Amino acid sequence: MKAYSQDFRERVLRAVDLGRPRAEIVQLFGISLATLKRYSKQQREKGHVRPRAIPGRLPKKQAQLEAGLTPQLQEHNDATLEHHCAMWEQTHGERVSRWTMSRAIKRLGWTRKKSRSGQWSAMRKSEPPGERRREAFQRMHWCFLMKPAPILP
Repeated sequence: MKAYSQDFRERVLRAVDLGRPRAEIVQLFGISLATLKRYSKQQREKGHVRPRAIPGRLPKKQAQLEAGLTPQLQEHNDATLEHHCAMWEQTHGERVSRWTMSRAIKRLGWTRKKSRSGQWSAMRKSEPPGERRREAFQRMHWCFLMKPAPILP
């Protein structure tokens, strides 16, 4: 859930400063009493009501991966995620999971599309002798493509 804007937080505290009852402020702004108390405490102790940073570890591989991945994608756009991970480990000496690679490719704006450039292969349907055989079909595989930039008016 996204944090309330700083402007909204300041308007809530302005209503408190004007002497309005807390129950009325909670009803008017659609916030909980605990949120109102937290804003008041933060204003009193820190002097501001800016939203706090979302907790969690900072990404370690993201910046390096996104910086060096584009040339690899352009050169090997038909490689699978596993192949991209193996190529990255071979060239950079750092192991990357399939999921990390997938998120990095998505952040760079590349999409996965089916490609019909695979080889033809014949498949036999398991049918009694003398029956019609299944026609050969073209095998599909995935490739990565760069999304076109949106056209702005």
